Amino acid sequence: MQVSATLSRYIGRQFLYGFLAVLVLLITLTLFIDIIELLRRSAVREAVTMGDVFGMALLKMPEMAQEVTPFAILFSGLFIFWRLARSHELVVIRGAGISAWQFLLPVLVVAIGVGIFKITVFSPLASTMLSRYELLENKLLRGRSSLLAVSSSGLWLRQANENDQSVIHAQHISQNDMSLQDVTIFLFEGADRFASRIDAKSARLQKGHWQLEEAWLTSPDHPAKFAGSHRVKTDLTLEKIQDSFASPETLSFWELPVFIDTLEKAGFSARRHRMHWHSLLAEPLLFCSMVLIAATFMLRRNRTTNNAALIAMAAMAGFLLFFLSDLVHALGLSEKLPVILAAWTPAGVTTLLALAMLLHLEDG
Repeated sequence: MQVSATLSRYIGRQFLYGFLAVLVLLITLTLFIDIIELLRRSAVREAVTMGDVFGMALLKMPEMAQEVTPFAILFSGLFIFWRLARSHELVVIRGAGISAWQFLLPVLVVAIGVGIFKITVFSPLASTMLSRYELLENKLLRGRSSLLAVSSSGLWLRQANENDQSVIHAQHISQNDMSLQDVTIFLFEGADRFASRIDAKSARLQKGHWQLEEAWLTSPDHPAKFAGSHRVKTDLTLEKIQDSFASPETLSFWELPVFIDTLEKAGFSARRHRMHWHSLLAEPLLFCSMVLIAATFMLRRNRTTNNAALIAMAAMAGFLLFFLSDLVHALGLSEKLPVILAAWTPAGVTTLLALAMLLHLEDG
């Protein structure tokens, strides 16, 4: 029997309302937790005000919403199937000859729609706000003063201390030994008073300094001087420079492919960003797997079943999925697994397992 359009709209609408309610609840909970954590971190910094804390928490809220969305899908699926069973609507639907696959279809369509909306519309907004949050976090809570930018014109790096600052530009970079090629360094006294310029064939990051080779030193009112070897002090390390990259979460779904290409052309590994991009692509499938997990547990329900136990088991299955996802992603980032395999395996395997369970329950 073919499920009616009215019934499909009804089930899909109930799932969507349940999803929005659960999502608001989870976002509110995570917002309070994040505010408490920011208050703890800012307790030793007198310059950070309550307004700064609340502003940072609000900027981070969309990113937190993205993190809890799969759980909202799972719990809203559990709720809608439990409510349909409790009100005996599910009994009537099944008695009318409608299979589980038919009344699951509108829920899966809504889950896919939520996933597409999240990665194409909501993710760019969340990444923009998270980028602003990280700027404030670095300034107010971490006190970082270095900034790295990678563009089609090469690598730009700023380092600063209390007295002066410098801007480094390089056309090419080798990540293995952190050596720069075709280097230009602009040295400033204070915030904006130009002091000198250095042009070098190469620069290598060593402990406490940049080691320049074949350098020309130029300063105002002085002739240029050549030095076969020259040092420029720095407090940067390879870890600090890598941490200065824009994290994948601060880049929108649409910006990631271009940034990945630029990063690889500059000589850096874009594995982390590529992993994040494929994980975004896999999210509609992940949301479908959450719906199928909820259906797998709740369709086993009968009069003697402990509902609390079923919900707890479904929640444990969801948390287990995310634990395994983090493990597989870590293997992908460590180059133990290909990026595409690491990004798609958790959602794909979970979907196949849930489908097998539903086939057993429905047709077995």
